[in-house]
Amino acid sequence: MTTAQPAPGANSTDLSWSPRLWGALIVLCAAMFLDALDVSMVGVALPSIGADLHLSTSTLQWVVSGYVLGYGGLLLLGGRAADLLGRRRVFLVALAVFAAASLLGGLVDDGGLLIAARFLKGVSAAFTAPAGLSIITTTFAEGPARNRALSIYTTCGASGFSLGLVLSGLLTSAGWRWTFLMPVPVALLALVFATRLLPRQAAPERGRAGYDVAGAVTGTGALLLLVFTLTEAQSAGWASVRTLGSLAVVAALGAAFLVIESRTAHPLVRLGIFRNGGVARANLTAFTIFGSYAGFQFIATLYLQRLLGWSALEMAFGLLPAGALVALSATRMGAIIDRFGTGKLLPIGVLALTAGYAYFLQLGEHSGFASLVLPSMVLLGIGFALAFPSVNISATSGVADEEQGLASGLVNTAFQVGSAIVLAITTAVITAGSGGGESPQAQLDGYRPALLLVTGIAAAGLLVTLVGAALDRRAAAAAVAATPVPDYRYGPLTDGGEPAGRDATRTEVLSER
Repeated sequence: MTTAQPAPGANSTDLSWSPRLWGALIVLCAAMFLDALDVSMVGVALPSIGADLHLSTSTLQWVVSGYVLGYGGLLLLGGRAADLLGRRRVFLVALAVFAAASLLGGLVDDGGLLIAARFLKGVSAAFTAPAGLSIITTTFAEGPARNRALSIYTTCGASGFSLGLVLSGLLTSAGWRWTFLMPVPVALLALVFATRLLPRQAAPERGRAGYDVAGAVTGTGALLLLVFTLTEAQSAGWASVRTLGSLAVVAALGAAFLVIESRTAHPLVRLGIFRNGGVARANLTAFTIFGSYAGFQFIATLYLQRLLGWSALEMAFGLLPAGALVALSATRMGAIIDRFGTGKLLPIGVLALTAGYAYFLQLGEHSGFASLVLPSMVLLGIGFALAFPSVNISATSGVADEEQGLASGLVNTAFQVGSAIVLAITTAVITAGSGGGESPQAQLDGYRPALLLVTGIAAAGLLVTLVGAALDRRAAAAAVAATPVPDYRYGPLTDGGEPAGRDATRTEVLSER
């Protein structure tokens, strides 16, 4: 296959990038910005959407879950499509679909059509996200250059989320439809520049045998049905025949997918990629940190607007400090990661996230911004500033260029499937805890156990990062211990680089000491 070579200024140590290289990165960041903007704007607008279209809480959840269903269910296919069909081509087509779906969402008057538009936007994001991330990881060489590019890329996501909170508050005051229409011109502008700036990459020359159709059908089917089943389990009943039957079908599809991937010549997901411990742990961590945050954001939105009576704009500014911290730290994150490494920063970041959720457990009928919201947002901002770029770097490190789309698709799948699963369970916990009551105490009885769930999931992610850090230290120590070193006590080095007297290894020297 033909792949784009790193552009001038994109090698691992040269950080003096050309204007064209900067332009390509900005276009990719714009797509990431739009994805994050879309999520945060819709989250703030949910109460207004529900009131205008007369949607219940469980139906309103689908405005979020519809996007996640399309995104999480098709990410693996999107990542592999980027590898097989060409990253640039996939990115451009998906960005155009995103613009069209945004326009559709702003014009509909029916809740079902709105959810369908959200699903379509999720599908488009399932292709733009892995394609964009893999373009970065194949254009910028692994090391300081890639770390810097990924730090800027992830910061644009945080900035989009933060700006989306404020914009949604302003736009929702004028009408929630503007939260759907505003991204349209931005997406079209990004599309125009993308056609001129993104590097061209030729797709592999493969016939039908090169496309894992059976794997795509079973893998995508399993993910879609899983997200749908968990989202609908609350209304259908967790122990109902429908829910249990659907989970059984998910298990069967998943088993078939694994068998197919282990036997096909050109798998959708090469299972051997998980032998890279860093990749496997990064995906587990991504699942927990994004899943816990999706649940937290849903709880915070309902709590601040419904129980405390905050306006959409007040809530937007209340949650803004977290994203602002991530954005302000952007210029230094690449250097910080280069100095300390993701193995140290990732556990610290997830610890801060866990602490932020735990602190919010103090919520009450009269909690204030300074006493409850601000401390939690500061902790979450620190957590995401450290954890988000570290996860993306870990998930794509040590992966060959021809599988960067796959690695990007996997980590983005972990993000979105984690969000869908935890959000579905969080919604069920809130409903069960409140008993359907609308009184302040009934609402708190639903929010508190849901927050405990969110905190526990984040703590599980912390455990994964701590285990990973311990394994990395052990592997590094073993590598150092096994490295032969000259012992100068036995004479000068020969031309071959060995002591003239006798050979000695680090192990021998240490044992003699």
